[in-house]
Amino acid sequence: MRHRYRRWRGAWDDSAVGRLFAHGTEVELLRRSLGFAALGSVALTPLLIVVAALEPRGGRGFSQWLIDGMGLEGRPAREVQEVFSAPRIVVTTTSVWGAVLLGVFGLSFAAEVQSTYTRVWERSVSPWHKLWRQTLWLAGLTGYLYVVANSGLVLRQGALQTAIRVFLVLVLGVAFFWWGQYILLGGQVEARHLLPGAVATMLGLVGLRWFSWLVFQPLVVSNAITYGPVGTVLIVVSWLVGVGYVFFGGTLLGRHVFEWYQRRADH
Repeated sequence: MRHRYRRWRGAWDDSAVGRLFAHGTEVELLRRSLGFAALGSVALTPLLIVVAALEPRGGRGFSQWLIDGMGLEGRPAREVQEVFSAPRIVVTTTSVWGAVLLGVFGLSFAAEVQSTYTRVWERSVSPWHKLWRQTLWLAGLTGYLYVVANSGLVLRQGALQTAIRVFLVLVLGVAFFWWGQYILLGGQVEARHLLPGAVATMLGLVGLRWFSWLVFQPLVVSNAITYGPVGTVLIVVSWLVGVGYVFFGGTLLGRHVFEWYQRRADH
């Protein structure tokens, strides 16, 4: 029996799924996903709300991105919009020091993403490369989320516009995750090696949107009734844990897919 177990364990460790699982454990994928959600909720969310408040629609951009990302409709969408929409006065009342702090918190979020990417690819980035790359990536992420959120407000009439929007969001998402890995890794990994991870990340977010529509949408309403706005925030943070898992798990899967393809090409 013990011999059979060792044989099964050896076959598992040598399999593609086993290697992926072991690498995910080594990278501490779950812990880093929890860190992603924590930093996203306390650092990135206020920054994006302030940026969204600059738009002519009065700050609906970030809440609209959450609604689209989670696949919410009807009352769940209204609950999220009520909690995460910022009035335009937030722009005028945000002090210089407050804006600086928001930027610092945002960079801490970017640093966590960079740290995970370098861990997945077993690379290191020189200290003098870190800050400007994190700043550039954060600006790119803010712009990406802003465009995605507003595309839902502009392209929402008819099947053709919806199809165009879905296509643009998918292409833009793959392009951003491809570019983002390359920037944060300091160009130490060839761009073609990073494409599978970008595709896997985007497909994972599509799957997460479906799961959120199925599971989180009813929970938003029930938690809002039971706990008020805090209940809505709790569901959004839980969703952000899933986003973090997809963010980092997609990169991890992309590396293994590329290496599998390379091994086949070599043989």
